Amino acid sequence: MRVRIYKPTKSAMQSGRAGTREWVIETEPATPRLPESLMGWVSAGDTMSELRGRMCFATADEAVAFAARQGWDYTIEEPAVRRIPPRNYLDNFRITRPEDEERKLSESR
Repeated sequence: MRVRIYKPTKSAMQSGRAGTREWVIETEPATPRLPESLMGWVSAGDTMSELRGRMCFATADEAVAFAARQGWDYTIEEPAVRRIPPRNYLDNFRITRPEDEERKLSESR
């Protein structure tokens, strides 16, 4: 069975980063999801789809160790580094702003 180990990103609908600190193991579906003819629900043939996004771990090493104990093939997706540029309130009132200087430098290259 193939699983994906990743750190979830924050939702666009929230301003905080709740639920993004833990690593998640998510299984890849073994069977395609098909609509049920009687009720119209979408069903899957494998029971592991019920665990989708539910196995959370504090670190990536714990998640890898768990996947190795289960005998699963896994891929690790490293999270993108969140870079917050330093800002200064006084920069808003300068005649030449630092963003303008950076843009001029990148245009001249």
